[in-house]
Amino acid sequence: MDDRRQHSRRSTELQLEVFDLHSQQHLGRVVDLSADGFMLFSNHRQNVDSLLECRLVTEQPIDGIGEIKLGADCLWSRPSADGKHAWSGFHIIDLAEDQAAALEILLKHL
Repeated sequence: MDDRRQHSRRSTELQLEVFDLHSQQHLGRVVDLSADGFMLFSNHRQNVDSLLECRLVTEQPIDGIGEIKLGADCLWSRPSADGKHAWSGFHIIDLAEDQAAALEILLKHL
């Protein structure tokens, strides 16, 4: 697979849950994260080329950061080995300056 990432992804032991910004629907859990994107583990496949406005929510605030709001594009999605879950890769396409600063703080804790 051709890896075009500008920043390396970091696995996270932090519990980062992803929610749709508008419906508040739980979309899944972040498995790895970078300044450019994230991989999501979820109960259902995401639609490739779909755009999400979402919130990454930490279980416990880290340096005052409890959530990050962003827009992301689903680049790929595939079922997991158990057939009950899915993996999806997202590229962050919309991130306000204050949210980018919050993301950098979270990344320092990974």
